[in-house]
Amino acid sequence: MIGKIALAVAALAAAGSAAAWPTGGVEDPYGARSIAVGRIGSVEQRLADAFRKGDRNPEVLLNLAAIRLTQQRTAAAQQLYAMVLQQPNVDMATLKGSAWSHDIAQRAMTSPQVAANW
Repeated sequence: MIGKIALAVAALAAAGSAAAWPTGGVEDPYGARSIAVGRIGSVEQRLADAFRKGDRNPEVLLNLAAIRLTQQRTAAAQQLYAMVLQQPNVDMATLKGSAWSHDIAQRAMTSPQVAANW
Protein backbone atom coordinates (compact mmCIF):
# COMPACT_ATOMS: atom_id res chain seq x y z
CA MET A 1 0.00 0.00 0.00
CA ILE A 2 2.80 2.43 0.85
CA GLY A 3 4.40 1.67 -2.51
CA LYS A 4 1.15 2.55 -4.28
CA ILE A 5 0.91 5.84 -2.41
CA ALA A 6 4.55 6.68 -3.18
CA LEU A 7 3.93 5.84 -6.83
CA ALA A 8 0.84 8.04 -6.88
CA VAL A 9 2.67 10.97 -5.33
CA ALA A 10 5.57 10.53 -7.76
CA ALA A 11 3.13 10.46 -10.68
CA LEU A 12 1.44 13.62 -9.44
CA ALA A 13 4.76 15.37 -8.92
CA ALA A 14 5.85 14.46 -12.43
CA ALA A 15 2.61 15.93 -13.74
CA GLY A 16 3.14 19.04 -11.69
CA SER A 17 0.26 18.15 -9.41
CA ALA A 18 1.98 17.57 -6.12
CA ALA A 19 4.12 20.64 -6.08
CA ALA A 20 2.93 24.13 -6.77
CA TRP A 21 3.81 27.66 -5.82
CA PRO A 22 2.80 31.10 -7.09
CA THR A 23 3.78 31.89 -10.67
CA GLY A 24 7.07 33.77 -10.72
CA GLY A 25 8.24 32.31 -7.42
CA VAL A 26 11.97 31.73 -7.40
CA GLU A 27 12.15 30.47 -3.85
CA ASP A 28 10.22 27.54 -2.44
CA PRO A 29 7.81 29.21 0.02
CA TYR A 30 5.29 26.35 -0.06
CA GLY A 31 7.81 23.50 0.06
CA ALA A 32 7.17 22.10 -3.42
CA ARG A 33 10.73 20.96 -3.99
CA SER A 34 10.97 19.39 -0.54
CA ILE A 35 7.69 17.54 -1.02
CA ALA A 36 8.78 16.21 -4.41
CA VAL A 37 11.84 14.57 -2.86
CA GLY A 38 10.05 13.29 0.23
CA ARG A 39 11.34 15.77 2.82
CA ILE A 40 8.07 16.86 4.36
CA GLY A 41 8.68 17.35 8.09
CA SER A 42 9.06 21.11 8.47
CA VAL A 43 7.09 21.80 5.28
CA GLU A 44 4.12 19.90 6.65
CA GLN A 45 4.24 21.85 9.90
CA ARG A 46 4.43 25.18 8.06
CA LEU A 47 1.56 24.32 5.71
CA ALA A 48 -0.61 22.82 8.47
CA ASP A 49 -0.06 25.93 10.60
CA ALA A 50 -1.02 28.18 7.68
CA PHE A 51 -4.14 26.09 7.06
CA ARG A 52 -5.14 26.20 10.75
CA LYS A 53 -4.76 30.00 10.64
CA GLY A 54 -7.19 30.18 7.72
CA ASP A 55 -4.83 30.29 4.72
CA ARG A 56 -6.75 28.71 1.86
CA ASN A 57 -4.38 29.65 -0.96
CA PRO A 58 -4.25 26.90 -3.59
CA GLU A 59 -0.50 26.56 -2.98
CA VAL A 60 -1.14 25.64 0.65
CA LEU A 61 -4.04 23.33 -0.17
CA LEU A 62 -2.35 21.48 -3.04
CA ASN A 63 0.94 20.94 -1.27
CA LEU A 64 -0.72 19.90 1.98
CA ALA A 65 -2.85 17.46 -0.03
CA ALA A 66 0.30 15.97 -1.57
CA ILE A 67 1.72 15.45 1.91
CA ARG A 68 -1.52 13.84 3.09
CA LEU A 69 -1.23 11.37 0.21
CA THR A 70 2.25 10.36 1.32
CA GLN A 71 0.80 9.75 4.79
CA GLN A 72 -1.98 7.58 3.33
CA ARG A 73 -4.54 10.16 4.51
CA THR A 74 -6.39 10.08 1.22
CA ALA A 75 -9.72 11.37 2.54
CA ALA A 76 -7.96 14.45 3.90
CA ALA A 77 -6.17 14.93 0.58
CA GLN A 78 -9.42 14.64 -1.33
CA GLN A 79 -11.05 17.29 0.88
CA LEU A 80 -8.15 19.65 0.23
CA TYR A 81 -8.36 19.12 -3.53
CA ALA A 82 -12.12 19.78 -3.36
CA MET A 83 -11.42 23.07 -1.57
CA VAL A 84 -9.15 24.10 -4.45
CA LEU A 85 -11.96 23.40 -6.92
CA GLN A 86 -14.30 25.68 -4.95
CA GLN A 87 -11.97 28.64 -5.52
CA PRO A 88 -11.17 30.66 -8.64
CA ASN A 89 -8.93 28.80 -11.09
CA VAL A 90 -5.45 30.35 -10.96
CA ASP A 91 -2.31 29.86 -13.03
CA MET A 92 0.45 28.34 -10.93
CA ALA A 93 4.10 27.50 -11.39
CA THR A 94 4.93 23.84 -10.83
CA LEU A 95 8.13 21.84 -10.84
CA LYS A 96 7.42 21.01 -14.51
CA GLY A 97 6.23 24.41 -15.75
CA SER A 98 2.85 25.97 -15.11
CA ALA A 99 -0.65 24.64 -14.67
CA TRP A 100 -4.06 25.84 -13.56
CA SER A 101 -5.00 25.10 -9.96
CA HIS A 102 -8.21 23.30 -10.98
CA ASP A 103 -6.32 21.12 -13.46
CA ILE A 104 -3.85 20.13 -10.75
CA ALA A 105 -6.62 19.24 -8.29
CA GLN A 106 -8.73 17.40 -10.85
CA ARG A 107 -5.74 15.45 -12.14
CA ALA A 108 -4.89 14.42 -8.60
CA MET A 109 -8.46 13.39 -7.83
CA THR A 110 -8.88 11.36 -11.02
CA SER A 111 -5.45 9.75 -11.19
CA PRO A 112 -5.93 5.96 -11.32
CA GLN A 113 -3.15 5.42 -8.76
CA VAL A 114 -4.66 7.94 -6.36
CA ALA A 115 -8.31 7.10 -6.96
CA ALA A 116 -7.63 3.43 -6.18
CA ASN A 117 -6.64 4.47 -2.68
CA TRP A 118 -9.73 6.61 -1.97
